[in-house]
Amino acid sequence: MTSRPLPLIDFRSDTVTRPDDVMRQAMAKAEVGDNVLDGDPTVGALERRAAKLLGMPAALWTPTGTMANLIALSIHLERGDRFLAPRGAHVITDELGSAAWLAGGMPEPLEHDAGPGRPTPETLSAAIGIPRGPYYALRTPLLCLENTHNTAGGAVTPPDEHAQLVAVAKEAGLTVHLDGARIWHASVVLEVPPAALTVGVDTVSACFSKGLGAPVGSVVAGSPEFIEKARRMRQMLGGGIRQGGVLAAACLVALDRVGDLAETHENATRLAAGLAEHGWEVNAPDTNIVLAAAPDLEGRLAWLAGLGIQTLPSAGRIRFVAHRDLSAADIEETLQRIKTGG
Repeated sequence: MTSRPLPLIDFRSDTVTRPDDVMRQAMAKAEVGDNVLDGDPTVGALERRAAKLLGMPAALWTPTGTMANLIALSIHLERGDRFLAPRGAHVITDELGSAAWLAGGMPEPLEHDAGPGRPTPETLSAAIGIPRGPYYALRTPLLCLENTHNTAGGAVTPPDEHAQLVAVAKEAGLTVHLDGARIWHASVVLEVPPAALTVGVDTVSACFSKGLGAPVGSVVAGSPEFIEKARRMRQMLGGGIRQGGVLAAACLVALDRVGDLAETHENATRLAAGLAEHGWEVNAPDTNIVLAAAPDLEGRLAWLAGLGIQTLPSAGRIRFVAHRDLSAADIEETLQRIKTGG
């Protein structure tokens, strides 16, 4: 007699969540229009709300965070430019080289010598070098920051450190783009509004499908002049969604749930503590991402999968991501399976 497979517990990402009934109803009832020709009223409402939350004059809805970042980099860079970003930043490691291939920029990673996901101002200054060299010198017009930093374990950059990095960049004449895909998490942990984490940046992206439960959608925000260019770039990249209000409605519901992220942070902390009790080497999570070291990464991933625990590798470690579709009971069940081997 074969044993029944254990129910799956999915820690692969906070993008695996599914819209609940409230979100689906909002999507079904959304007022819509042709967002390419005349504008969609629900998309417009989302863009205005997101811009205000992010402390920016204007915002543009995009289907994905990767597209939002690519739009910003394509506008900020000219072909052959170098841009700086913390090592392991999403724009370097997780966007299939689009920053170089499509935006034409060459990435230069900055070491995390101020803490996970964060370079020191000194490291940034040294990487910038001479801002305006001779015509044949490499140009470095852009700094890309990331808050929270995904592959550093959802690490948060506090406002004072953010301000120091932005100040160094501005002093050297650089534009600053912030990949704020999970800026909502940083806002909740630090107990500050998202706009407090975008001070001084020229543009910022933010995502509604990472932790907030929307099935799709991000924004890129900046000046009205930037958004005018961004709208054309979005169309060029195939992001001219027509009746996008059906999707924007889900994003508006997601924004109502930013406060719920605190529960996912608590679950991640409990998971990390439990794994440590069982002898695992783990980070102390700032937000909802737990990174665990494993001497045999592939073997440990397969062992977890055999227990019905779905995870993914990240930066040479095992990544567990807590999200709104996992309860405290799921965390306890996970730890029990790991303790007993099933």
